Amino acid sequence: MEMIKNIVFDLGGVIMDLDTDRAVSRFVEIGVKNAPELVNAYQQKGVFLELEEGLADRETFCEKLSEYAGKEISDEEALNAWRGFITDIPQYKLDYILDLRSKYKLYLLSNTNPFILEWARTSSFTEAGRPITAYFDKIYASYEVGITKPNKEIFEFMLKDSGMIPSETLFIDDGIRNVEMASSMGIVTYCPENKEDWRAAVDSFLV
Repeated sequence: MEMIKNIVFDLGGVIMDLDTDRAVSRFVEIGVKNAPELVNAYQQKGVFLELEEGLADRETFCEKLSEYAGKEISDEEALNAWRGFITDIPQYKLDYILDLRSKYKLYLLSNTNPFILEWARTSSFTEAGRPITAYFDKIYASYEVGITKPNKEIFEFMLKDSGMIPSETLFIDDGIRNVEMASSMGIVTYCPENKEDWRAAVDSFLV
């Protein structure tokens, strides 16, 4: 294996601990009764997928949720429901990532949406008062790129835009299909469990 020069992190399930059931419950509580069919830990469906692919903005998302619910759903209610996914953002993981920045190029590649990422880009994101942008050289968010994982195109876009060489790049994602796609392209991969302390595992790739 060639020396790793770049590390790409997923967000949910890697940096943030997730609880999909809690998020689903919050959407159901505000009137989106079919949320269990649309909300997933790895890839959404319907208007939830449209939001992550950048085909719907926050306003459009709330309008479509309001149609599902038969009543008006505010941006604040939608944000609170999306935040239901997040049970913890362990500061020790972020401190570890910040330390890695002195030695490696760091990137975020996430299937995410403006509700989550716009909040994460504020100082409210961490206990330390740092926005997510303080931890990465560049962020590749599905809704900004217009493609979701595990589509090959989002990996190709990231590699071309960043100039990363696959064999010199470590990709950490809790979605097995995402890891399989990256691996097929020659990227070094690690697939942790949700809530796992993956620091020792990552270190093993960097020696």
